Amino acid sequence: MSTKIAYIAKDCVSCGTCLSVCPKSALSIYKGVYATVDEKKCVGCGKCVGVCPAAVIAIVERGAVI
Repeated sequence: MSTKIAYIAKDCVSCGTCLSVCPKSALSIYKGVYATVDEKKCVGCGKCVGVCPAAVIAIVERGAVI
């Protein structure tokens, strides 16, 4: 398991762009409001960071307090 994981800020606009690039299908849109990360699936690759138009996704250390 990777030591890194995606973190999505609450400013997410629910566009779904990140969902299409995640190789592990670790992202989902919660009730049409914001994206969430499945910590068991996320490998911290960062592909979602590069495509987020709102720039609200970051790669952080697992267990980091944000």
